[in-house]
Amino acid sequence: MGTSGEQTQVRIEDEKVDLELVEYGGDNGQKKADYSGVSEKTDPREIKLVKKLDMIIIPTLWVMYFCNYMDRNAITNGKLNTLTEDLNLHGNQYNTAISILFCGYLIGQLPSNMILTRVKPSLYMAGFTVTWSVVSSLMAIVHDYKGLLLTRFFLGFVEAPFYPGALYLLSIFYTKKEISLRIALFYTGNIAANAFCGLFAAAIFATLDGVHGLAGWRWLFIITGVVSFGVGLLSLVTLPNTPLTTWWLTEDERQLAHERIKRDTTEHVGSTSVWNGLKQAVKDYRMWLFCFNMNMQISAESFKNFFPSVIKTLGFNTTVTLALTCPPYVVACFVGAALSWSSGKRNERTWHMIIGTFLDVVGFVMAAATTNIAVRYVGMVIFVSFSSAVNDICLGWAASTLGQTPEKKAISMALINMLSNVSSVYTPYLWPSTDAPRYVIGMSSSAAFSVAVIAATWFTKVGLKRDNERIRQTAPETVVLYAY
Repeated sequence: MGTSGEQTQVRIEDEKVDLELVEYGGDNGQKKADYSGVSEKTDPREIKLVKKLDMIIIPTLWVMYFCNYMDRNAITNGKLNTLTEDLNLHGNQYNTAISILFCGYLIGQLPSNMILTRVKPSLYMAGFTVTWSVVSSLMAIVHDYKGLLLTRFFLGFVEAPFYPGALYLLSIFYTKKEISLRIALFYTGNIAANAFCGLFAAAIFATLDGVHGLAGWRWLFIITGVVSFGVGLLSLVTLPNTPLTTWWLTEDERQLAHERIKRDTTEHVGSTSVWNGLKQAVKDYRMWLFCFNMNMQISAESFKNFFPSVIKTLGFNTTVTLALTCPPYVVACFVGAALSWSSGKRNERTWHMIIGTFLDVVGFVMAAATTNIAVRYVGMVIFVSFSSAVNDICLGWAASTLGQTPEKKAISMALINMLSNVSSVYTPYLWPSTDAPRYVIGMSSSAAFSVAVIAATWFTKVGLKRDNERIRQTAPETVVLYAY
């Protein structure tokens, strides 16, 4: 007869095997769960709820994100007009103007998400949208380098609450199998802004340049700011708050929205204080792994602030150059949605990220290794497409892993986004105009950053597998484990 310890070990091993085939009752019969204890939705009420969330939350955040990036990146298109000449920029001053936005952006993110769990997210985020639209419009009256720096800094500060706040909102309404695709759909607002703002800017430069004595780039800031202002007012009505306090959900829908996220969270312990949530976040090694992973990803994506200039090295005029910035981002919308859908469907993160990031490396090498126009442009399409897709999956992975308390989740997402964007302070200097046309420094650096993403992704999987083993041994009754 075996010892008590041996019998316990056999029981644990049996539970490991059974976890792959576990079945549990629901309103509509038996549902099979995967390796992490997650199953497909079969309850018609839940399916209807998710559709309702998709119809309201995703379009609202999408339009807000489109405006957010349109306002922020108007400067990159303005450079192709007369912005640098009108403001007498020289040397690295344009690069510094790009970089300083992220100083304000980084300062504002963590305190913002700490506040977000204690206020109405709809009022808070809509209010900041209106504020950043005003600051963006003020760019039109800047007349020198000093004014440009000040306006860019404050634009970053008032834009800081939006992105981590949006990620937090998505994470409290969507499960781990759902969230990657929703982040991908949300992120297409960013991609669409990159894709179509070049065309939008080209139209403004062609029709309004010089009208009423204003250069085309000044009209660009005015118009984008006015559009964002209107979107901010509309979002007051459509943005949700929490699952239990969103006005456009019925009482039954509110309760269901709350309960399904609670069931889906591994090691859920309920709410806590803001400061305790901060302690939980900084003590979790997984949060730091996600910070490093996202920092390397954002470092690899530093080309976005210079993409019109990179495209211009293909040798076309300004109008054609702005038009050519569009297709890579259109492709990225479809690639990001497809890869995130596949990741969510299979509840798998690691290999989707590793394969996508490897293709990033291929794209960067293609763009840097030759001056052949076709090869370079195809390389650009590849690295634009897959860098965005990997980003979406990683953020969804982090949100579903670090949600033991609402406060920890909000603060973790802010820290990840804040520390990942530290790279945006220094990476603009990897793309000096003197390195054109191949931009070997920027492209090779992005390839190296992408290799680091692959390594960080693998280490995260190893850590989560180890955590699942710990849970199985210490709390074998746990149904939902960490997904990787």
